[in-house]
Formats: sequence, C-alpha cells, structure tokens
Amino acid sequence: MDLIKIGKFISSKRKEKDITQSKLAEMLYITDRAVSKWENGICLPDADKMLDLCNFLGISVNELLNGEKIDMKDLNKKTDELLLELAKQEEIKNKKLITNMWVLVTVTLIFYIGILTLACLTLKEGFALGTVICVSTITVVLVAFYALKLEVEAGYYECKECHNKFVPSYLKALMAPHMSTIRYLKCPKCGKRTWAKKVMKK
Repeated sequence: MDLIKIGKFISSKRKEKDITQSKLAEMLYITDRAVSKWENGICLPDADKMLDLCNFLGISVNELLNGEKIDMKDLNKKTDELLLELAKQEEIKNKKLITNMWVLVTVTLIFYIGILTLACLTLKEGFALGTVICVSTITVVLVAFYALKLEVEAGYYECKECHNKFVPSYLKALMAPHMSTIRYLKCPKCGKRTWAKKVMKK
C-alpha cells in the first residue's frame, strides 16, 4: 500500500468537502495531529475510524486503501490487487514478529549464560549468588512467555492432516508440546491433534 498516495487522496477528498483537518478530527473524535499523519503518509487510519472517515469523505474503504476513485469496471481488479497487497503486508509483519522473537530469545539466553558464568566465578556461595541466579532465571522465564506471545501472534499453525490454518489461544499454545515453532495442537476444523507447523500466510 502506498501511504503517500492514500494520504494525498484523503487530503484531496477532505478539501473537496471543504472540511479543515481540525473539523474532520472533531467529527471523528480524534486529534488534528492524527489527520495530519494520515495526509502526510505516516500511517493509516485505525480500523475503527476508517468506515466513519470514508462516510464523511464519500468514498469506499476499497478506494481509501487504493488511494484513488475506482471505476465500477475496475472494481474487481482493484479489490483483488488490494487483497494481495494486504496479504503481502500481513506476511511481512508476521516475519518481523518471528524474527523479533528469535532475536529476543537468543539475546536473553546469551545474557543468562553470561550472567551465571560471571556470578559463579566472582561471587561466593550464599545470598548474593542465589539472588543473581533467581533473578536471571525469572527474567528468562518471563522472556519465554513473551516470546510465545509473539510466536502465537505471528501467522498461523497449519494442521498436518487437513492443512487448515488456525491461531490457537495463548494457553493452548503454552500447554502444547513443541519442537521450536512446531506445536502439537488440536485442529479446530478436523479435530485431530498433529504437529502443526508455523506458516506466515493463509
């Protein structure tokens, strides 16, 4: 999606309606700074504001996300292009989440091993050493829980039997036996438990 193009389109449609940024912001119950960000191509409107914005500007969501008015004869083509673009953006976002997860886990483990080694070499047995071991272990456990959250949010798990792609609840993912990002989960479609692998798109 071309955020600059979308921003210019929002700006032109707002001006056509003879509405100021402040007035539009007031109508949408947001700040005029948010409208300015949209029009400068910094970000998209939040999903909960998008429909209202389109209604005020007299355009469709499809036109908004394409950044142009769409002729009816081109509607199907533009819709297909938009769906492909959204799928591509979702895949990129999911890959970033998984990359962030692995970086976080790797850095935390290196830090954990380094702290334990240093503590064992420099501290005598006792309260200080026990405290360092406990605090660093608790940190690793908390990071592991957060890393699982990133894993669950990134993409889908694919059933080995029916190839259905699904997102389990955090608790189900936490309780499932796993090998890296492959988890033994029950498919909501076929009801079978399989080693579901992680995939980035539907």
